[in-house]
Parts: sequence; structure tokens; C-alpha cells
Amino acid sequence: MRFKATGIDGVVIVDLDAMSDERGAFARLHCPEEFAAAGYPFTPLQTSLSRNLKAATLRGLHYEASPHEEAKLVRATRGAIFDVAVDLRLGSPTYLRWTGAELSAENGRALLIGKGLAHGFVTLTDDTDVLYQIDRIFEPGHGRGARWDDPAFAIAWPVKPLVMSDRDAAYPDHGSAS
Repeated sequence: MRFKATGIDGVVIVDLDAMSDERGAFARLHCPEEFAAAGYPFTPLQTSLSRNLKAATLRGLHYEASPHEEAKLVRATRGAIFDVAVDLRLGSPTYLRWTGAELSAENGRALLIGKGLAHGFVTLTDDTDVLYQIDRIFEPGHGRGARWDDPAFAIAWPVKPLVMSDRDAAYPDHGSAS
């Protein structure tokens, strides 16, 4: 695995080192020792799958309230997404900044998103599956969100979302979030 820091502490692009031969390819998706050796300790306790039927489907921006924050490793296992992390950590030098990356089944890339960051994505293709590996067991009642088009973030989404949940559409701007 190759780790590439982004402009936001706690958000890391993870590229695969695939071994290829006449059968196809093989790559390790996660190894706690390799992540720790690279300076990004991460051990998942839960794995979830998001299935998305249509291109331009938005999920997010989601995060868990303190003290239930979670780190996650996100990758597209089918199709492609534009994945985004927004820094919501008060006092952080990158507070309210965002970073994003295209994750696809073809490029095998993942985004490691640390605690205190909001996460969301928009699908770039129909029939897209997104795999989440999360460092804690989900506890209902702590989920929060911010609006995908909040001017405080000014995220440059590559496509305008056309499908989203009522909940995601109704999140407040960050300035009015509690």
C-alpha cells in the first residue's frame, strides 16, 4: 500500500500495490501493521456496504457526535465516486476545509478519514458499491450532518447531485448546525 497525505491532517489517500499475473491481480486492502508503520494507525471493527443505483446519488455529509467519532476507510468496490472529507474540528488549522478524491473499482484507491471529519460522496456511475471499514461499532443516536452545498465548505462537486435522502437535503448550513 502507498499512503499519500492530503492537505488535511487525518485524511490520507491509500493506493494499492497489486500483484498481477495471468490470473488477474491480488492486493491487500488493509493491514493494521502497514497502516501503523506509515503513521496512520487504523483497525476496523465494523464493515458496511452502501449500494447506489444511480449516478449523481449523494450520501452525506455525515459524522458522529463526540465522544462517538469514528475513523473510516472508504473505497468503491463497484463503479466510481467522488469522495469528500470536511474538517469540522474546532481549532484545527484546516477547519472547514475539504479534500476529495475519485475512488473507483478500477483505480482501487481508498480514502482514510479520521475522527472529527464529515464524510460524503457523490456517485459518478450507475450501480456503485461503496465499502466502509470503521474503527468502532455503530451506536445509534449520535449521527449528525451538514449540508452538501454549504457555502462555508464550497465543495467543488464534479457533478450536481440528483438523488439524495430527505435527511441529507435538510441538513443545515454549518453556521446554523448545533
